[in-house]
Amino acid sequence: MNDFELDNMRQQMDTLKKKLEQQEIVNDRIIRHSMKRSANNITRRYYALIVFAILAIPYCYWAFVHLAGLSVAFGIGTAVFILVSAAATFYNSRRLKATDLMHNNLIDVRRTVASAKRFDNNWLFFGYPAAALWFAWFIYEVWRNDPDALEPLIFGGTVGAIVGLIIGLSIHFRTQHQYQEIIDQIEEVTETE
Repeated sequence: MNDFELDNMRQQMDTLKKKLEQQEIVNDRIIRHSMKRSANNITRRYYALIVFAILAIPYCYWAFVHLAGLSVAFGIGTAVFILVSAAATFYNSRRLKATDLMHNNLIDVRRTVASAKRFDNNWLFFGYPAAALWFAWFIYEVWRNDPDALEPLIFGGTVGAIVGLIIGLSIHFRTQHQYQEIIDQIEEVTETE
């Protein structure tokens, strides 16, 4: 092999390396934009839930205390429960900053997203038992206030609780799925590196 052929092969190798580096940069951008889109979907869902919760606080207080005649303590307890739920949702949403996903090390991003996913999943262990206690308190309040209204309010409350449970679990599983998509994308990229 002469010098000309070796030089030609080196140039081809350099060209190939440059193309591969450009391909890696493009793949990284595509993955990060996909992660950003999933994270933005989760964040939008969280913010919609927070707005709904903030609007529900005065409505629930008015409906339970002024309309139904339940105790002020129950109205305040309901408001606190909703506020705590909204605060936990806001806390978890702050982990999904788009700038962090686009610029941080993918291993750190994966760790953060996994932590947010775990927090969202663990919230069920507080949220649903707390909601069950709240519902028991609701039944007690209705019974204490007007025993004759107990049956229709329990029926309405049970239907509302079932619908809320279905909607809540649907949102939860969709969010968990999107968290897992982000984690899987990161693992796919980091395994090839």
